[in-house]
Amino acid sequence: MPFYFSIFKKENLNITNLANLINECIKKIFLNKLKIQNFRNHKSFELNLNEQRAIVLGCNGIGKSNLLESVEFLSQLRSSRALSDKDLINNDSDMAIVMGQIDNRDDLKLNLFRKGPKKIYVNESILKKQSEIKNYIRTVCFCSNDIDVVKSEPNYRRIWIDKVVSQLEPVYLDLISRFNRLLKQRSHFWRSENFLKKQSSEIIESFDIQMSIVSTRIFRRRRRALSKIKPYVEYWHNHLSKSKEQIGINYLSGLQNISPEEEEEEVISKKIIEQLFNQRSIEELTGKCIFGPHRDDIEFLINNISVRKYGSSGQQRTFILALKMAELDLLSKTLNVPPILILDDVLAELDTTRQNLLLNSVGKDSQCFISATHLDKFNKSCMGSSQMIYL
Repeated sequence: MPFYFSIFKKENLNITNLANLINECIKKIFLNKLKIQNFRNHKSFELNLNEQRAIVLGCNGIGKSNLLESVEFLSQLRSSRALSDKDLINNDSDMAIVMGQIDNRDDLKLNLFRKGPKKIYVNESILKKQSEIKNYIRTVCFCSNDIDVVKSEPNYRRIWIDKVVSQLEPVYLDLISRFNRLLKQRSHFWRSENFLKKQSSEIIESFDIQMSIVSTRIFRRRRRALSKIKPYVEYWHNHLSKSKEQIGINYLSGLQNISPEEEEEEVISKKIIEQLFNQRSIEELTGKCIFGPHRDDIEFLINNISVRKYGSSGQQRTFILALKMAELDLLSKTLNVPPILILDDVLAELDTTRQNLLLNSVGKDSQCFISATHLDKFNKSCMGSSQMIYL
């Protein structure tokens, strides 16, 4: 029996109340409880959450970011602040645990080990396909270091777009994992003695075919996600800057002679094979594949001028804030489930006007976690409707 009919029978709800209950279940993901053990500097910490907006308050170095990181890690299964999962485990321990309860219904548990892979459980049953965790919880995290997405190296932009795509299509995580394995195997092949043998051309051609298939699927999904998110970025950029500046978002790929509208998988895959073949002589010398999704970039423009190269500090901060709010809107509209928004120490990076615009926009439809060292950034209305968490 579906859960809502059992509730209807048990609580004797009328049809109107039942419809409202179902709409509430569809409307949002709500993290009701959070418990962490041996995660970063937290030996043990437990929260019961009763407001959609929670303000985590404490001095620098006490572990505010670590607490918010645990929420993001529960949904993303990776941390943007750690090179390895093992870095998340308290120095005195061999294992860390992150647990969360969603919608008073689903209990999620993530075990991290110093030796061996992490394990994820939903209602005490292990998840065989870890990407399925996104069926239960999604997050959009905005921290002070995210300014690097706009102003720093291409790798930051690739990580950002990969997070966006994986939230829209969890299967994308498997594509990225497959590509990284192929890339590693391909590099190992060039460094080994196998490529001197007669069958070496057959081996590398096999790599070309496999990489072209996976690369095509990554390319198409990245480009599709960028086209979907752009209108939301335009809206938020205009809202935050109070201007009519024209923004641009371009996917810069090494893939040549592909029109912006081209979506045929076979056409794109064939061109990727051609370019992998054309760069083979260089790859043989260097052992590095210089073409593919791992080398692509994204260009952010204001009035056709690069924000990374020529944008002011204020323009760069406004652009990354617009990107994050656009990401939240895109996921909410596409999935009909607002993700949890995590704002980690970002208010200090914004001027008063943008602080107020941001705070007035969050915590209404999405559950939101905000870290801060002081309450002077928050107005009385915001504090009155927020749960205070003191560290």
